[in-house]
Amino acid sequence: MPSFNEPLKNWFGYSRRERRSTFILLILIVAVAGVRFMLPEQEIIVEELPGGTFTSFTDSIAFKQTTAYSGFRQGQQGFRARKPSQLINLNISDSASLEALPGIGPVLSVRILKYRNLLGGYASVSQLKEVYGLSEETFNLISGRVIADSTTVRKIRINDSDFKGLIRFPYFEREEVNAILKYLELNGRLNGVDDMVVNKLVTVDKATKLRPYLEFGQ
Repeated sequence: MPSFNEPLKNWFGYSRRERRSTFILLILIVAVAGVRFMLPEQEIIVEELPGGTFTSFTDSIAFKQTTAYSGFRQGQQGFRARKPSQLINLNISDSASLEALPGIGPVLSVRILKYRNLLGGYASVSQLKEVYGLSEETFNLISGRVIADSTTVRKIRINDSDFKGLIRFPYFEREEVNAILKYLELNGRLNGVDDMVVNKLVTVDKATKLRPYLEFGQ
């Protein structure tokens, strides 16, 4: 009669080495399973945000974006505001308004005002080129931002002037003043700038500069 263990041995059909390997494998499986059950389970806790938190967060982002855009727009407006909204009249401007022009500092603004006083006012914006130290580059920067109202310049009554009154005017040379006074002494009066050119008292180019400043009377 077969023993009780014999059917099991036949069913498994393992050799001694195979049984040893199987036994070790079973031990490992049990060990792993034991460790799994021995360790506490880690629960994932999802906390609910207080009501309105997400909305506040998104609103905050939107506010920052709006503020940044608004700041950019204000910056653009500020830049536009710094651009000259009106032209500066050279004949009534002060040093502060001149210094607001690009390339014009305290020194140049004073020179522009002093030259204006010598001339009796600017008849043309191009006369700024005659200001000592004012470069061509600076003139190009400011020429479109200023005007010169020639109707406000101080006139010279040439037929009633003396040497001191004429020589202080920047466009007159000593020889020209002497020639003008000599002509007036001999002929009594001048009738216009063209009369000065015809009698060779001044050149044509000089006459063009003098024309806005001379008054000949009736």
